[in-house]
Amino acid sequence: MKLNEIKKQILLNAGITEEDLRSADLRGANLRSADLSGANLSGADLSRANLSGAKISSLTCGITLNCPEEGAFIAFKKCKGKIVKLLITEDASRLSATTYKCRANKAKVLEIEGGLSEIRSDYDSNFIYKVGEIVEVHDFDENRWNECSSGIHFFMSKEMAKQY
Repeated sequence: MKLNEIKKQILLNAGITEEDLRSADLRGANLRSADLSGANLSGADLSRANLSGAKISSLTCGITLNCPEEGAFIAFKKCKGKIVKLLITEDASRLSATTYKCRANKAKVLEIEGGLSEIRSDYDSNFIYKVGEIVEVHDFDENRWNECSSGIHFFMSKEMAKQY
């Protein structure tokens, strides 16, 4: 039995405080009522995991949103090797899983590197980012743990977007 499979079996109601679960495969894990205080979940895959009633603290890494929960803010993404500067609007849904990559359902395109006026998405050639326009994803996945699901993917810093 693999280590991650063993971890999945013992996590229900487990006190896993201060555990290093970085990049752990916890897809579908039952973490209901688990004590995650101080656990490092950075990069862990929590898609389809049950986190209802899980206890977290200010020391739990990788579980809080990596983008502001309220208000408009500037973000960056990479398309076709170019950096796109976005304004995540105040009314946009936004979320993140356990890494620095975030998603939103709506953004205003402020600028595209190289002075371009528009650029196509790397993942959907029909989705076009045009400077000055608001782009919106209508089938936005509200499950924050599905990191690579539908939405406008972005980072909080230009440097992170460049490295992606």
